[in-house]
Amino acid sequence: MKFIFADSLDFVDPGYDFLNDRNAPGRKPYWDDAYPHEILGYAPYHGMLVSRGIVGDGPVKGKYTESQAMRFRRVGAREFLRLNTPEFADLALFGDCGAFTYVAEDKPPYTPVDTMEFYHDCGFTHGCSVDHIIFDFDESVIGMDGGSPEARRRFDITLENADAFLAEARRERNFTPMGVVQGWSPDSMAEAARRLVAMGYDYLAIGGMVPLKADQIKRCLVAIRATVPASTRLHILGFAKPNEIHEFAPFNVTSIDTTSPLIRAFKDDKQNYWLGDGPRLSYYTAIRIPQAIENPRLQRHVRQGDFKAEHLTRMETSALAALRAYDHDDEDLERVLETVLEYNAVLATGHAYEHVRDKPTMQKLRDRYRTTLTDKPWRQCDCRICKDVGIEVMIFRASNRNKRRGIHNLAAFKTVVDALTPAKDQAA
Repeated sequence: MKFIFADSLDFVDPGYDFLNDRNAPGRKPYWDDAYPHEILGYAPYHGMLVSRGIVGDGPVKGKYTESQAMRFRRVGAREFLRLNTPEFADLALFGDCGAFTYVAEDKPPYTPVDTMEFYHDCGFTHGCSVDHIIFDFDESVIGMDGGSPEARRRFDITLENADAFLAEARRERNFTPMGVVQGWSPDSMAEAARRLVAMGYDYLAIGGMVPLKADQIKRCLVAIRATVPASTRLHILGFAKPNEIHEFAPFNVTSIDTTSPLIRAFKDDKQNYWLGDGPRLSYYTAIRIPQAIENPRLQRHVRQGDFKAEHLTRMETSALAALRAYDHDDEDLERVLETVLEYNAVLATGHAYEHVRDKPTMQKLRDRYRTTLTDKPWRQCDCRICKDVGIEVMIFRASNRNKRRGIHNLAAFKTVVDALTPAKDQAA
């Protein structure tokens, strides 16, 4: 199984000043910033995926600036992503249309012809056909029953586009075309897969998986695997179940793409830092020390007169100092916990710590933070981020710390994916 990272300009400032919370002097975003494979010194994935909708093209406004989008088309994905050096030459470059970016549209804003040209011009190694995402899902229906009229219309659009896309790709076959599967049930997805294989596809990308539960995804895989030849390669688009990756190994999934390891670093309540140990992951809660003068919740309390800004700033400074002293073995665990929780009480409850210290919310935080500080997982990791910044990677505070933690998580997740794949298959 290959782990493909779905990038969305996810880089960090390598010269960031953690003590003063400042970017490097004269920093120019993108040009001076580092992608995960640059900041770590190795690729924490087997390839990268870039969505056309993220780049921005035609009627779809992407995340890239206009100049970045133009440069991406001009120099190609590999140079833009800074994968154009020998050590990264074998990394795959996947492209898709980014169906989530035009989900509300009557039809996709892209055609099979211009999408093929996009993949060709940008030097992708793999390119997905133009799909239209289906959110309906009913695992109880049999065969081609069920499905709203809109779901069926999108099903037909996706297959028609796939047929035309493959015809175009065969004329300019400098990348591997992937037929996208959309459906409203396991059986309808299996039928879409059957038709795509009949068209000539041998690599299928299964879409619409993000909102589904793990068991629902597995039912879709069972149905698809029963329908297509065993040699057909399968890719899961937007795989959002990294905790359960082991459960998908039996389905002979060739590749997945996901951003979850990075996103969970700052969009999860408790599983923010991942530690890879062979085929398993351990999870730790990052310690929240937001910037007092910038955090909206804390500033609301200041405006309401609940707390003085100077008081919050003092608590913030004390919490940071205590954590750094602890990382140098100069502070006691219990005192660090109390200092951190005093500041966290305002953030979590809106009340002073002495009034809520025994409340369930604070007890849960105390238990999670105690585990993080006792185990010191950042000292157990040999990645360049943890070695260079120490406990800063465990502090939940603005983009440069949070994304570094997410990049560390990418590397941890890759170790688990690699452990699921026999060495002979990795070499292939």
